[in-house]
Amino acid sequence: MAEPIKNRYDFEIIFDVENGNPNGDPDAGNMPRIDQETGLGLVTDVCLKRKIRNYVEAAKEDAPGYRIYVKDHVPLERNNREAYKYLGVDEKKIKEVKKKDADIDRKIRDFMCENFYDIRAFGAVMTTFVNAKLNCGQVRGPVQLDFARSVEPILAQEIGISRVTVSSEKEQEEGKHMMLGHKFIVPYGLYIAHGYISANLARKVTGFSEEDLALLWQAVINMFENDHSATRGSMAVRKLIVFKHESELGNAPAYQLFERIKVEKKDPEKTARAYSDYTVTVDDTDLPAGVTCIQMI
Repeated sequence: MAEPIKNRYDFEIIFDVENGNPNGDPDAGNMPRIDQETGLGLVTDVCLKRKIRNYVEAAKEDAPGYRIYVKDHVPLERNNREAYKYLGVDEKKIKEVKKKDADIDRKIRDFMCENFYDIRAFGAVMTTFVNAKLNCGQVRGPVQLDFARSVEPILAQEIGISRVTVSSEKEQEEGKHMMLGHKFIVPYGLYIAHGYISANLARKVTGFSEEDLALLWQAVINMFENDHSATRGSMAVRKLIVFKHESELGNAPAYQLFERIKVEKKDPEKTARAYSDYTVTVDDTDLPAGVTCIQMI
């Protein structure tokens, strides 16, 4: 297993959407998520992690050590069972095994961390509760993201759509000649998300390494590039700004570092419809001792 990272990182992702739905809310008819009090758009951490997982899966194609645990159409218990099989443990006799080997839980956890990139990065609750005997433990990952929030209030628009065909012969016999529908879009929105990487958790728990870190930056920068669809419109990561700490626990509070990044509209009276309508500045002068700023893009 590769050596874990030794530095804490805090990072800010600035991304935008044009004529698309960055993260629909299933409880609101898939309308773009909005903070009801401020009108600011939201994108959940779960959504962003899904994009990162998808990129890693596409880039690594299930290479050893880089498989994805939370994956479309793959039951979690199927992955859990691999750890038991590898260690030669009968899931039905796990209680008996624990009496003989007090370290078995750690061995199971370590197998999952070594084989699945997203567990190593984000952590996971590795019990299905349906089959509790296949419990692989709970891991708190070193990489965490918060909700992305738009710089300005967004205006979600409902767009009517149609297709010049019908679904069945019955509908055609009834005189229907087209199907009608709708979808939600945000004409334009610029979003900011914050991320945090704990070297302490990487060392103590998952073993998140420098190689894993390099892949994470690559995945963040490209997380929308292989995810284009008619629903999401045009989405792109515009900025990835990373603050690297010399120490494992960090040399300055994250919020103080994020406050050095300013996103301002060039013309306050103009409705923004492109990234070029904004100016992004980073004050990297007189940084706290032990902190360096790296602008990835």
